[in-house]
Amino acid sequence: MPATDTVRIPLPDDRAYDIRIGSGLLDESASWQGLPKAAAAVIVSNETVAPLYAERLRERLRSVYARVDIVVLPDGEAHKEWASLNRIFDHLLGQALDRKTVLFALGGGVIGDMTGFAAAVYMRGVPFVQVPTTLLAQVDSSVGGKTAINHPLGKNMLGAFYQPERVIADLDTLDSLPDRELRAGLAEVIKYGPIADAGFLCWIEDNLDALLARDKAVLGYAVRRSCEIKAEVVGQDEKEQGLRAILNFGHTIGHAIESGMGYGQWLHGEAVACGMVLAADLSRRSGLVPDGFVERLRSLVERAGLPTAPPKLGIERYLALMRVDKKAEAGAIRFVLIEELGRAGLHAVPDARIAETLAAHGAA
Repeated sequence: MPATDTVRIPLPDDRAYDIRIGSGLLDESASWQGLPKAAAAVIVSNETVAPLYAERLRERLRSVYARVDIVVLPDGEAHKEWASLNRIFDHLLGQALDRKTVLFALGGGVIGDMTGFAAAVYMRGVPFVQVPTTLLAQVDSSVGGKTAINHPLGKNMLGAFYQPERVIADLDTLDSLPDRELRAGLAEVIKYGPIADAGFLCWIEDNLDALLARDKAVLGYAVRRSCEIKAEVVGQDEKEQGLRAILNFGHTIGHAIESGMGYGQWLHGEAVACGMVLAADLSRRSGLVPDGFVERLRSLVERAGLPTAPPKLGIERYLALMRVDKKAEAGAIRFVLIEELGRAGLHAVPDARIAETLAAHGAA
């Protein structure tokens, strides 16, 4: 692959932006040129990522902004809540930073979501840039403008659609990613095959070992193709009125696992991986896909080192949690189901069928 790939997110009203993908992008001056002009920038990161990359990013941004601050938040999904969000606001207000201030989200999906949400609401909106340092964030959460925090009753239930100015996906930051986090990110890569590109699913199966070995060329293609698929979907349905819902394949059960277990016990990608296996089974029980597809997906998820069996929360607890999901409508639980390999759709699924799937996979 070339040194740097660029995928454009096509949006109306001059809001289109680029995702830059490649190695060495943190230190490349072109990454930071052409962004909104401001007197100050604020890097928001966490206790794990900040020691690795925050000062490097600050040095680069000093050539663009007269003042560059760093706000460091606690690490982990358990801290994706109001108290952490307020630490960003405390800094912005405490330093009297104005509405042109540019925020930079340096970290994984939690940091990206919280920084984006802060940018959406501070002084009714300031610009922000995504600098994702996890595979999951590079292929999914940093792209498309979904921002949010969690609530004890539901994941990502408080948030806004708010697009970044740019996404800088430096593949070199994946070198410091723990194996568990890399595997969790692969869940979101795997997702794109069944919902949108059967050929990409075959490619993932053929290249999974290289992905796990962190082969940069292979990782680069996985990030690029994932972003291309997401760009096409978001460009058609930015605010999830229809098509964009397919990107939530595996997320209905996945979010229930995260909420039910307590945020942070399962990584988001782990919960989504398990949720995809169960959603594939629901697709089969709904007469949409053959038995072989369920086994194929389960096998791939297992090869990636991800869980395929849900925790035993009890069927009624799962059903209650899924009714809080954003895709639920008038009490009916709706799932993204695979209609044929490479095509997905949103379907209302009867409680009895969901219970059958949960029971068959040991969730009772």
